[in-house]
Order: sequence, then structure tokens, then C-alpha cells
Amino acid sequence: MKNFLIFLLLIFVHENIYAQSANKLKKELLSSIEQKSEELITISDNIWEAAEVAFREAKSSQYLIEYAKKNGFIVDSDLAGMPTAFTATFGEGSPVIGIIGEFDALPGLSQTTVPYKSELVNGGAGHGCGHNLFGTASLGAAVAIKELIENGSLTGTVKYFGTPAEEKFFGKLWMIREGVFDNVDVVMDWHPADNTEANVQPSLALVDFMVEFTGQAAHASADPWNARSASDALELYTHGINSYREHIKPSVRIHYHIQDAGQVVNVVPDYSRIWVRVRDITRDGLVPVYDQVKKMAGGAAIMANVDHNVSLISGIHDLLPNRTGGMVMQKNLETLGDIQYSQEEIQFAFEMQENNGKPKVGIDGKIRPLRETLASPGGGSTDVGDVSYNVPVVSLAATTAPKGVPWHSWSVVASSGMSIGHKGMLHAAKALGMTMVDIFKDEKLRKEIKAEFDERIGDYKYDAFLDPGPPPIDYVD
Repeated sequence: MKNFLIFLLLIFVHENIYAQSANKLKKELLSSIEQKSEELITISDNIWEAAEVAFREAKSSQYLIEYAKKNGFIVDSDLAGMPTAFTATFGEGSPVIGIIGEFDALPGLSQTTVPYKSELVNGGAGHGCGHNLFGTASLGAAVAIKELIENGSLTGTVKYFGTPAEEKFFGKLWMIREGVFDNVDVVMDWHPADNTEANVQPSLALVDFMVEFTGQAAHASADPWNARSASDALELYTHGINSYREHIKPSVRIHYHIQDAGQVVNVVPDYSRIWVRVRDITRDGLVPVYDQVKKMAGGAAIMANVDHNVSLISGIHDLLPNRTGGMVMQKNLETLGDIQYSQEEIQFAFEMQENNGKPKVGIDGKIRPLRETLASPGGGSTDVGDVSYNVPVVSLAATTAPKGVPWHSWSVVASSGMSIGHKGMLHAAKALGMTMVDIFKDEKLRKEIKAEFDERIGDYKYDAFLDPGPPPIDYVD
């Protein structure tokens, strides 16, 4: 009994020493991020202003690369056939802790930093998902960790992943295929949101594909009987998709974007093109729907007497949550406390909510309790899901926009370029960095994170939704 009590005492002393050591490092990390806050805000605002879309993020990636190099990171760029994909690495040996950064914008969402719709650049892009904040916060956390490695407080390697084209083509897929994420123990991730919490929810899997119809052009009035209309095929196809919606599970989503349906009214078009996306909770769930919707394209082609072609663009897996890492993230969020807002920021939120027809509830900067992991949470998709099938991912959401405003809209663009977004970005950098301290220092925690990852994966063999060719960096809008 005496020996057992001594054993318990030793455990208590060890854990207390570890906690004191970790807390000291976290205070140093928080101080570092605070000192760099103006630099990080400038980088974020520069990316916000550049507002570059998928695979065209030349300025945005360069802002991040220059800051990483300035802080002593070794940068490898032009990865996996993508000029804007890069890694920034500091340290050596194990553990290797990665952190993801994104920086692409969405087309057609240009907006100034005001709480009402006001285009900055006519027809321009905008950061309607806050990726200017995403990439910057992650790099800020990585730099603060680098300083702790540099002064000998932590051992191992920190690796920042600059990942392009999350919104459209899912650049991480090609990076995974080329082994860029190999030999990493844990990857950190976060995303802008209208709430703050450790993310322990899955995302939706999806597949993107293009359908093209080819027929015969003719004069729309003089001899339409000589035509075989690609536009008719497209209309029949979309009607089929919309009729099919009644007969799919509630978790399934089908979207499409008509990219070409003819150019002028007096020509029966001989070409049409539509981008289609299918989502479900898991890849296994969406595949039967994907197969059926592809078949329907053939049916539309038969009815319109035209030819058709279906080509895979890419697809992504659902996100595998990691509750073990999430619980550590939760503790660090609670230590940080709620995000505080000025009266001017709250008034900005009220006006934005009113202009969106939403309740005037302000900004939710409170730290949510850790939620149960849901089997079907709904929401969006991310190519971080594919990373999570290759290495454990610990994830976070941080408030960067007023509560309830539409995402992928002008509202998020406006918030991402001003103080509401900046505050969420810095909060995310701090929470990510604090959690990385825990993961670096605690080998037992790393093993537990990996054990949960192995259990969730089971005997599933990862297979990317990707054709063998290179990424479509030269795509036409």
C-alpha cells in the first residue's frame, strides 16, 4: 500500500511539473502572438485585398512565404504541380506537428469593409470564407512554436502547409498524392465561423464532375429541324436532377452550375456544359447518388439526340474528428476565455444582421462547451477531410463574423477584412499554438490521438477521388 501511495505521489508530482512547464511555454507563446499581432493583421489584410481564386493565389501565397522565410523557416514551393502550394518547416526530428493554411478567395464576392453590400472591385473575388484569416492565423501559431523550438523549450519539427484551391479544386488532394503530408504525427486545422469551439464534428464528403453535351448548331428560326440542341440536353438533365431530389436521403446535397448553355438567342447551341456536385455524410454514401446522376446525363443526351461526356474533377472525404485532441483544444480555449468586442463592433454586427434580414443578436464570441460528435452534422465540406484520412487532425472553429449572417457571401468578406475578423484570427492562432505546445510536450497525448485515429480509420483503405493527371491550374472560368 505504501509503495502504491508513493507511486501515486510521483505521478501527481510529474503531472504538476508538466503543467507548470506547459503553462510557462503557453504564456511565452501568447506573448509572442500578441507582439506579432499587427504584422499578422497586415498579412491578412494584404491577402484579403488580393482576393485571388483557386490556383491563382500568387500574391497571397507569397505574403505567407515571405513571412515564413523572415522567421527562419525552410520553404519548399511549387509542390505537386501547383505553383502556389508550399510548406514551411523549422526544427528537426520527432515529433512532427503540422498546421494547415488556406488563402484562396471566392469569385464574384468583392466587398468593402462595411455592414451593407458594397462592391470593392466590379465583378471581383472576395474572401467569403475567411481564408485570408485562416492562412495567417495558422502561420502565426507556427512562428510562435518555432521560437520555442529555437530556444530549446520544445523539441521536434513544426511544418506549415500552404494549401491552395480549397474552394474549387481541393489542392490538398494532389499534395497528399505526392506525399507532402507523409511522416507527420498530428496536423492542426481551424476555420473561420460565427462561433468558437473545438471542432469534433465530421464534414460532408463530395464529388465534383463536369458534364458536356455536344450536338449540331442551326438557325433557331430558319431551320431548327437541322439542329440537335445541347441546350435541350442540359435542361432535360437539370430537370432530371431536380426530380431526383425527392428520392435521395435527407443528408444528400446536389448542386450544379450551368457554365455554358449557348451564346445567342438565334442559334441552337451545339455545346453546353454543367458543373455538378454531390455531397453526403461519407464517400460510401455519395457514390450511389454520383453513379445515378452520371447515368441521367446519358438519358438526357439520348432524349436530345446529342453526345455527352462526363469527366471527374475531384472529390473529397468527410472529416474524421479527433475528440482526444479536441478535449485538449477545449481546455486551451477555456483558458483563453471569450472573445471580447467593442460597442462599435457590436453595432457593425447589428447593422449587418439587419441588412441580411437576420435577428440582431450581435457577435457570439463565447467559448462553447465541447459537443458530442454527431453522425450527421450537415454543413459544408473541406479537403482537410482527406488529410484526416492520412494523419490525425485536431480542429478548431473561431468567430470571425456576426452570428447568423450568410456564409460565402459579402457579409463574411466584409467581416474578414476588419477588426471582428482580426480578433477571431488572433484568438485562433493562440488556441492552435497552445494546443501544439501540449502535443509537442506530451508523448502520451500524441499516442492517444493516434490511437483514436487508428480506431476511426479501422480497415478503411484511403483512395483519393482523383484522376491520375495533374491539377487543372490552367482552367478556364
